[in-house]
Amino acid sequence: MLLFGGVIADRLPRGAVLVGSSLAAAATQGTIAALVLTSTAGIPILVLLGIVNGAVSAVSLPAAAALVPDTVPATALRPANALLRLGLNGGSIVGASVGAVVVAAVGPGWGLAIDAAAFAVAALLFARLRLPERADAASHGETASVWSDLRVGWREFASRRWIWIVVLQFAVLNAAFVGATTVLGPLVADETFGRAGWGLVIAAQTAGLALGALLALRWRPRRALGIGVAGMASVGLPVTMLALQPTLAVLVVAFAVGGLAIELFAIAWDQSLQTHVPRETLSRVYSYDMVGSFVAVPLGEVLVGPLAHAVGTPPVLLGCAAVIVLASIAASCSRSVWRVRTT
Repeated sequence: MLLFGGVIADRLPRGAVLVGSSLAAAATQGTIAALVLTSTAGIPILVLLGIVNGAVSAVSLPAAAALVPDTVPATALRPANALLRLGLNGGSIVGASVGAVVVAAVGPGWGLAIDAAAFAVAALLFARLRLPERADAASHGETASVWSDLRVGWREFASRRWIWIVVLQFAVLNAAFVGATTVLGPLVADETFGRAGWGLVIAAQTAGLALGALLALRWRPRRALGIGVAGMASVGLPVTMLALQPTLAVLVVAFAVGGLAIELFAIAWDQSLQTHVPRETLSRVYSYDMVGSFVAVPLGEVLVGPLAHAVGTPPVLLGCAAVIVLASIAASCSRSVWRVRTT
């Protein structure tokens, strides 16, 4: 649904799309909460509601990503994206902590009910946004089909060499990194420093993300995208340390460094898209970016397990690290990436 979500976000007022998707998420989560609280939840209905939740997210994500240039002037895009990312990372930390307390204290049903209420509050906040009206959005639905809109979005995506090069980089990088950290990381932790320590490692990565956002508020290089793309090679460091030196202290530092690099890239990437892609097609370009960047992640998750069973976990982790580094070097060698200026 991501590609169609991009079309919807470019056709309709983005604020209205975000209000509607938040209300839909509140309804689905509220239904799941009611089913859990009444002990009537079953696998088929939860699968169906999960599919609806995924579709709602696919509609809201491109709209939210393209919202920033409608709210701040071009000169404030970098600090605005940094503050937004800082809020997202802070919300992830607080939400996980509060969620654990709520579930432990009153049970998962009430935790889901609070989750549904949070989506309703989000809808109220989105409703308070006063965005400039886009003339193209008001008349777009009468002049073009959905398939035509998808073709226009693809043309905007494919015509900019630096965009599809970076998306290809992340298709490979995400498959290797997610497979290594989500599948093999807990396995290494169980065999060495323990699962509780793995929680600290993930928390260190989140802290690195927050540090990257704070750094981006002050540091504004002219070629931030090229620096971010090249810096993603450092994400191979935590994967390498998982293979060679799986101790808690080393991994905390390595994952914090990786988180910082990820955040500096993400902020530069958002700013670059928001600066160089026309606003009337921005959500569609974001949707192609999201699909391309994450389409190979399931493949990475599926492959690393059997490979580790066949040749051992350390060789597979080192292979994943090499893939991350090589993909980043290849992307950073493109002149088109370095030509993009973000100031």
